[in-house]
Amino acid sequence: MTIFDEIQASIAGLAETAGSSVTGIGQRWGVGSGIVLGEGRVLTNAHNVRGNQVTVTFADGRTAEGTVAGHDFDGDLAVIETDTGQAAALPWATTAPALGMPVFALANPGGRGLRVTFGTVSGIDRSFRGPRGLRITGSLEHTAPLLPGSSGGPVLDAAGQLLGINTNRLGEGFYLAIPADEALRGRVDALARGESVRPPQLGITIMPGHVARRMRRAVGLPDAEGLLIRDVAEDSPAARAGLAKGDLIVSVAGQPARSADDLASALRAAAGSIELTVLRGTDERTIQVVFGQPEGSA
Repeated sequence: MTIFDEIQASIAGLAETAGSSVTGIGQRWGVGSGIVLGEGRVLTNAHNVRGNQVTVTFADGRTAEGTVAGHDFDGDLAVIETDTGQAAALPWATTAPALGMPVFALANPGGRGLRVTFGTVSGIDRSFRGPRGLRITGSLEHTAPLLPGSSGGPVLDAAGQLLGINTNRLGEGFYLAIPADEALRGRVDALARGESVRPPQLGITIMPGHVARRMRRAVGLPDAEGLLIRDVAEDSPAARAGLAKGDLIVSVAGQPARSADDLASALRAAAGSIELTVLRGTDERTIQVVFGQPEGSA
């Protein structure tokens, strides 16, 4: 048996054993794929879901309406509650992927039929921008070709174990997947319990560092690394704390604020409040921002 015969046999075997665990997500626009993770639970990318209701199509052509149990937009994950019928859950891999490892990508774009492709792991610990522009780190890069609508489908090893969830097409034949590690299992379990990830919001819009430096120079202020506040929403946590348009955020929770990713990471870890250091002109001040409704409000 040649290596090509072995690949063909593996593809045929995975299509038969794992194909029923791969679903289509959506039907008209924004279609994607999903993974059966247990009875009544389907995992997909958050960018495949619009609103709280979604149509799920199974390998046998059956469709079922699903409800989003929980979502994490910045992590690009969503768990859907639906009738999974006889579809079995995919087993999680017990070993981490390594460079050069053969992998198989499965998809059912919008329920239009199962696809299985072959590739290898071309990189680990990669990063990319999620649906809202924030960086997702620790991703698995591979070369198994994917059609549009394949995001949310699984990356499997030759034994049919789940290595990752396909999420992003890099172009030039490379693709990124969120690794199916213990951290992902914990996140998925929380989403299935309805614990959606909603980082607290300051209520500001910001400009990137290079724009902030150019604008400060234009008005004769010294260079400083940070995020320039372009606008503050009325009655937002930022407004109540006294932040103002033109303030330069130089640190957040004691760490430098060089990018929107720095700010987003600190907000995800915040519990009730967060401390910002800002420059207002040349005057440095520390501001404590408290989240939630002000005391006494409805």
